[in-house]
Amino acid sequence: QVQLVESGGGLVQAGASLRLSCATSGRTFSTYAMGWFRQAPGKEREFVAAISRSEGRTYYADSVKGRFTISRDNAKNTVYLQMNSLKPEDTAVYYCAADRYRDYALLTYQYDYWGQGTQVTVSS
Repeated sequence: QVQLVESGGGLVQAGASLRLSCATSGRTFSTYAMGWFRQAPGKEREFVAAISRSEGRTYYADSVKGRFTISRDNAKNTVYLQMNSLKPEDTAVYYCAADRYRDYALLTYQYDYWGQGTQVTVSS
């Protein structure tokens, strides 16, 4: 069983930056594809970014491309989401997730483990 713990959320003004972290348990972090998703009130959970387990290739939703950067540190068993130029529409609970089987994954159902989420609120 893998445990994921997100941190780094908060309340910021539009245009500000935040860096989310997701620390994972276990010794096999480097074998997992990792991703970030978000869920705003009344909306479905949506894909934000993903990073492959091999070569660290990255994938982004169009809505965050150019503003957000996903990265991973396999030595620290941690995945990050650097969020710049934040907008009010980025307000949501952000979740990290781990996929045991694929090199990378973009869909919610493909992920096996989820964190509890961290709230990001962007005021205008």
